[in-house]
Amino acid sequence: MGIQYLTVYAFSTENWNRPKDEVDALMKLLRNYMKTCLKTAEKNRMCVRVIGDKTGLAEDIRLRIAELEEATRNNDGLHFQIALNYGGRDEIRRVARRIAEKTAAGELRPEEITEEYISDMLDTGGLPEPDLLIRTCNEQRISNFLLWQLAYTEFYVTPVAWPDFTKEELIKAVEAYNHRDRRYGGVKEE
Repeated sequence: MGIQYLTVYAFSTENWNRPKDEVDALMKLLRNYMKTCLKTAEKNRMCVRVIGDKTGLAEDIRLRIAELEEATRNNDGLHFQIALNYGGRDEIRRVARRIAEKTAAGELRPEEITEEYISDMLDTGGLPEPDLLIRTCNEQRISNFLLWQLAYTEFYVTPVAWPDFTKEELIKAVEAYNHRDRRYGGVKEE
């Protein structure tokens, strides 16, 4: 079985702190990508979902995201998530705020706040948690990415930079993952 779910961290909440000309260039790249993404998604039957705080993005980008998600929602190929204006801490803050609002309005009782409830409220609600996180450039941190969801994710670190990360490099990562003993906190059975 091949990869069914893939999430790419494209633009973090911290990226807004970059120089304006750099942010403008990144937004231009995003607009260009959004033009071709629908064709690629349709061709490959990909279901595309954008996670992150979309309210911080320009209106034309938000409209393209909505069109893309709606047009691909029933596709049965790869489930492709793009993290835009995303930060793990921000995601948890947004969920905590919604939970507090629902509790204050009497729509939610404190005992109903379970791990499953929180998981469903996250941007990735309804998606499986990641099995594998690939970090390029020998980075040894998660960089504010999917903080809740990575609890039992396996990490693969490679010195290869993202632009040079080829299909062969992906195969190496998957092969390394396939040799892992995943116990989710349990004891290995002999």
